Amino acid sequence: MTIRRLTTALGGLLAFSLFALLLAVQFVPYRVSNPPVLENPSWDSARTEALARRACFDCHSNEVEVPWYGYVAPLAWLVRDHVDEGRAALNFSEMNRPQEDAEEATEEVFEGEMPPRYYVRLHPEARLTDAERRELAVGLDATLGGKDGEKRSVSEARRGVHSEDDDEYDDDD
Repeated sequence: MTIRRLTTALGGLLAFSLFALLLAVQFVPYRVSNPPVLENPSWDSARTEALARRACFDCHSNEVEVPWYGYVAPLAWLVRDHVDEGRAALNFSEMNRPQEDAEEATEEVFEGEMPPRYYVRLHPEARLTDAERRELAVGLDATLGGKDGEKRSVSEARRGVHSEDDDEYDDDD
């Protein structure tokens, strides 16, 4: 057998093995599932809910809309891991249980940390303008509570969301 034939045979065997491995991992049942919605927040407004659904619910709820790649391993595993982390931090579908990081949602949205840039690149519909970001942050503050965890009126929330330092938090996208 010549070196060329051996190289071709090894290349074919490697390609077949890689294909077989990718096919086999499709049967690992580690995908996103949507448990029942137990309790939704008492939203301060329909607009806050609409913005949250658009920008937050695919990681922070039991109403995840899984994209096509979320069904193909190993990407499905990555999606599941991100959703699990998001739900652990804040789950809008389980407001009947303590949401330990809920008070941080306002600040993370306002500062542009949420939704994450990688997510917005894959889901352009989740992109928030600066005005929408502020509106969502104020609405989340009024719905979930600020740093002290107590719900505030929208006017109180507006005063509490960096009202004098807005330029410092502008999104530079």
